[in-house]
Amino acid sequence: MTTIDPSIQAKADAWLSGNIDEESKAQIRTLIDQNPSELTDSFYQDLEFGTGGLRGLMGVGTNRMNVYTVGMATQGLANYLLKCFPGETIRVAITHDCRINNTLFATTTANVLTANGIHVLYFKEMRPTPMLSFAVRHFDCKSGVMITASHNPKEYNGYKAYWDDGAQVVAPHDKNIIDEVKKITSFDDVNWDKNDALFQYIEEDFDETYMKLVKGLSLAPDAIAAQKNMPIVFSPIHGASGKMVPAAIKAFGFENVHIVKEQAEPDGNFPTVIYPNPEEAEALTLSLKLGKEVGAELVLACDPDGDRYAAAVPNASGEFELLNGNQTGALLTYYLLSQWKKAGKLDGKQFMVNTIVTTELIDRICEGFGVKCFSVLTGFKNIAAIIKDLEGKETFIGGGEESYGYLVGDFVRDKDGVSACAMVAEAIAYYKTQGKSVFDVLAEIYNQFGFYKESLISVTKKGKDGAEQIQALMTDFRHHPPAEMNGIAVAKIVDVKESTVKDVKSGKTEKLDMDKSNVMQFYLADGSKISARPSGTEPKIKYYFSVNAPLSDVSDYRKVEAELVERLEGLKRYFS
Repeated sequence: MTTIDPSIQAKADAWLSGNIDEESKAQIRTLIDQNPSELTDSFYQDLEFGTGGLRGLMGVGTNRMNVYTVGMATQGLANYLLKCFPGETIRVAITHDCRINNTLFATTTANVLTANGIHVLYFKEMRPTPMLSFAVRHFDCKSGVMITASHNPKEYNGYKAYWDDGAQVVAPHDKNIIDEVKKITSFDDVNWDKNDALFQYIEEDFDETYMKLVKGLSLAPDAIAAQKNMPIVFSPIHGASGKMVPAAIKAFGFENVHIVKEQAEPDGNFPTVIYPNPEEAEALTLSLKLGKEVGAELVLACDPDGDRYAAAVPNASGEFELLNGNQTGALLTYYLLSQWKKAGKLDGKQFMVNTIVTTELIDRICEGFGVKCFSVLTGFKNIAAIIKDLEGKETFIGGGEESYGYLVGDFVRDKDGVSACAMVAEAIAYYKTQGKSVFDVLAEIYNQFGFYKESLISVTKKGKDGAEQIQALMTDFRHHPPAEMNGIAVAKIVDVKESTVKDVKSGKTEKLDMDKSNVMQFYLADGSKISARPSGTEPKIKYYFSVNAPLSDVSDYRKVEAELVERLEGLKRYFS
């Protein structure tokens, strides 16, 4: 029989003796009697704000998403808001996507906030994350909460906290909120006595306000008019973007939009996919099937909360190819800058932003157009921080990250799958008027700025032991870095946590001017780059691989691509 650690038993007992519902108590007793290992995972730590706020498996316990952990987190948020804005009217916008328990967690959040004298603006219907971000700024809110676990499996849920700039919380607010949450040591510390007088719905007319700004992003209405019948397929993958993405594409001027019916209705069980993640080709199976049926020239899909998007286009053989986030990011960057240049609007006061694990091709494109490109830590909140710092001084054109996130314009301060889908459609329509396919344009980009190819490995462990294994792995990278990878010498090591850049050959170390984060980057002698980054919310580590080569002849496109893929596979085998 498995022995339960006394500290775990004590935390479980505290819940059993606390003021929680009988069903939750029964679940705890069952875990004690029948599944001690699951009990340990449920109580060995408290959920903390990571790069995306709270996120975890749903269930009972301090390490699970439930009404009590949501309530305690919200009480901490409320206490911090009251400290930051004493004597002011505090408003918080709240919405959610389609996930199981989302309405329960969203209303719990609203109830605790109103109980603390905070006004709540609650979306009457589920809406995508970017609309929550926009609502925070539009309604002059001090904070916002989005209940979602993004593209994680159906067993997960989460809680994204936003600050008054419409971006997810960053330092010092993230750590300060954590400190306030830690002070909530009992359910009795939470004020559950809601005040309905402080509760107000955000009605559907807000959709029009947001959509007007999205439509204003369009740069080539004539091209769209010429290609308005271009067949486009879209799937919300059972999520919250099923209304807004088609509306945005049609607002741009496209008229031939097909929705994947099997995935159109919101459903937190995600019955038609293994994972509701548009980064996974499997999640687009039904979309591609419909795409073939209607002869689509573009297939689009969003994750459940509508901040990430994916695009697939037919290749020269007529088969759909799923573009990765680096490809669509490079395509959008090139298109946006080309249009701004064509309009004579590039005067040195514009900028773009990407993350340190996103393709460096975007940096090269920006250099080619004479536009500044900032590289920031992973997490769209860090992109938003640059936008905030330069607000009123310089103009943000666009930016994104490799994980299928992009933002055009600055009225939203998070990745926006709604406007990104519309802009990808416009770019494809524009190039089509010139007789070019997406792959023709990518070849042009590679020819001008170099051919970059990227890949990713994500390794997930389980529970407390898994989290410890990943930390041990990062410690080993830090203190015993490899001299070579796949037979190629390591030339430079960047340790973002220690703020160092080391030249391996000379042994010289320079200071890295960037916020600290538990990330290691290895630059190889052949120009390859490998980044290792543990997740901030679950026991998982991601390895990002990037290789590159010059491309002097567009006709060599596929040949060079094959060579780069071979290099990528060698690096991936090294880490497997």
